[in-house]
Amino acid sequence: MSSIELTPSQQNILQELVNLYRDSESAVKGEEIAERVNRNPGTIRNQMQSLKALQLVEGVPGPKGGYKPTANAYDALQIQDMDHAAEVPLFHNGEEIEEANVAEINLASVHHPQNCRAEVTLQGSLADYDEGDSVTVGPTPLSKLQIVGTLDGKDDTSNKLILTIDDMVAPAEAPEH
Repeated sequence: MSSIELTPSQQNILQELVNLYRDSESAVKGEEIAERVNRNPGTIRNQMQSLKALQLVEGVPGPKGGYKPTANAYDALQIQDMDHAAEVPLFHNGEEIEEANVAEINLASVHHPQNCRAEVTLQGSLADYDEGDSVTVGPTPLSKLQIVGTLDGKDDTSNKLILTIDDMVAPAEAPEH
């Protein structure tokens, strides 16, 4: 499929639809998406028409209806199938978040330890995360890397948490190999 250029607003709405759909495994109402992305439900309906035209979402009629992402939506957001992916635990303010899985960890600015940051791409909603929250990622399956950080910001369009790293341990437990 060719690359689809989405506006940041469309990308944010589509990402939240994917997150909500993954949690419920049923059609998602526009009002739910509007609440998560802090927009008017009318705006969501308008954007959904555009996303339908791009074949990224499909409408589900009826009282239990709403919207579902298509396979093209996952491609457009560059989301790999996480059904068979390794589980990488995520802790938010000390509590494990069962419905979230870490898709990618990008360590930025490791040359400056006092400014070391990590970008953590999640499969799951970012709605409950706020600046200053404590986030622990890992241990990862192979290297047993564990990152403890403070949330510095989030990128809703890419579903990323930006952490200031407070501590990094590898291996966090005895490796399996």
